[in-house]
Amino acid sequence: MIKWISNLFSSTKTEDNTDCMKPEVHEHTKNNIKSVSNKFLIVGLGNIGAEYVNTRHNIGFKAVDFLARKEGINFETVKLGSLAEYKFKGRTFLLLKPNTYMNLSGKAVQYWMEKEKIPLENILVITDDLNLSFGTIRIRQKGSDGGHNGLKNINLVLNTQNYARFRFGISDEFKKGKQVDYVLGDWDDTEKVALPERLELASEIIKSFGTAGLENTMTAFNGK
Repeated sequence: MIKWISNLFSSTKTEDNTDCMKPEVHEHTKNNIKSVSNKFLIVGLGNIGAEYVNTRHNIGFKAVDFLARKEGINFETVKLGSLAEYKFKGRTFLLLKPNTYMNLSGKAVQYWMEKEKIPLENILVITDDLNLSFGTIRIRQKGSDGGHNGLKNINLVLNTQNYARFRFGISDEFKKGKQVDYVLGDWDDTEKVALPERLELASEIIKSFGTAGLENTMTAFNGK
């Protein structure tokens, strides 16, 4: 546990940079996946355990949990995580919360991507971002890990950066040397009041990703 906490963030750079990774997914992954346009894998990143439930770093878990509660669907414990199935407008959304801890998220993503035969373009990863002010939305088609070790491991395991990611701003209001405490800390009172509206917006983003497509979703929601 100490090891993954100490390596939580290697930097805080957010700008997209596609030069450091090969733009192909593993050959065995490509060969095992056929395009299924109506099935989507929505991955909320976070850490398992009661002590992490309300932390800033668990906003990915919180986003998919919010949608599941709103739609009256339940998560089931499955291999490498918890999974809920949500059907909307002829699409099937598989909401995944990896149980591998943040720094090994890629293993769960690859397993369910291959098992459900979901193409790379139908994957959306939801994560926190220190470089965005609280609640700010940034959706991208591809990009670097930005110093986030959850994304870093997904990039490594899939051997590509070319998957959609939905970054949720948590701001960087921490004192020098207190980054880990801040990221693994609870939301402040002001943030707690604002979260429900932001999570409602996150639910709309997830549904838009599967029904309107990534480009339209970026146009409609980026910066909100």
